[in-house]
Amino acid sequence: MMDARSAWTRHCVRCGGGLRPQHRDGRERPVCVDCGAVVYIDPKVACGVLVMRRREVLLVQRRNDPGRGLWCLPCGFVDADEAPEAAAAREAFEETGLRITIGALVGAYHYRDDPRGAGILLVYRGQAARGVAQAYDDAAAVGWFALDGLPPLSHAPHRLAIADAARRTRRPLPERTDSH
Repeated sequence: MMDARSAWTRHCVRCGGGLRPQHRDGRERPVCVDCGAVVYIDPKVACGVLVMRRREVLLVQRRNDPGRGLWCLPCGFVDADEAPEAAAAREAFEETGLRITIGALVGAYHYRDDPRGAGILLVYRGQAARGVAQAYDDAAAVGWFALDGLPPLSHAPHRLAIADAARRTRRPLPERTDSH
């Protein structure tokens, strides 16, 4: 079965020909009926930052879909010309106004719960270097939340990253299932 993002791809980027699913490289992929080019539906790469103070985590409320009104780590897509750590710092600044010092990688999380397509979310530890947390860019609000009192999160990988970080710092996170 082809990735959901294949619905975006109707024509070959090389010649403009139509695409049809064919079995290639061990799975079904879109292939141009005119020139035979195989279209590889690659995941988007996003980076986020997990900033904690005491037993609280910094979250932003999403202003836009997907997940409008829900909360998430400051995060966003990586531009082709930037390192993942730079993308994490940039996204945190754009959404919260905070300059963040990027630390160790918390983890890499595959997601398929975004209607824009599958992706990989890289989450880094971060520390606020300067600034005051305020909602900017596509954030409706910014807040600090206790690990045992998290609001509904927009995407499952955010909860996994918070749980992983809490586990590594011996801060247990209560079991809870969100709607996403």
